[in-house]
Amino acid sequence: RDSLTYKAMQYTLNQWELLTGYLADGRLHISNALAENAIRPFAVGRRNWLFADTPRGAKASATTYSLIETAKANGVEPFAYLHHVLQHIGNARTVEDIEALLPWNTPVKKMQ
Repeated sequence: RDSLTYKAMQYTLNQWELLTGYLADGRLHISNALAENAIRPFAVGRRNWLFADTPRGAKASATTYSLIETAKANGVEPFAYLHHVLQHIGNARTVEDIEALLPWNTPVKKMQ
């Protein structure tokens, strides 16, 4: 009971419901490899992005990366999507206007 193997197995059994939670929802993946692969270019290059050396810069970076990756996840070409959003965000006055700019609602071309 004091062995590391026993402790690891006990921990796993105690977390079983959480570990198998993905089985209840087919949209969930068994691993986070897709998310890790999506952010890898940003994690690798983070030292080069000096503009994120402040909280505001970090928030701007996170927002931009989220928009890019959400566009890609929805099959929308990221540059075209950002261009479209920046052209139209200034005229958005309602929640519906903002929702129309989401990648799955825009007329932006799909990725090949």
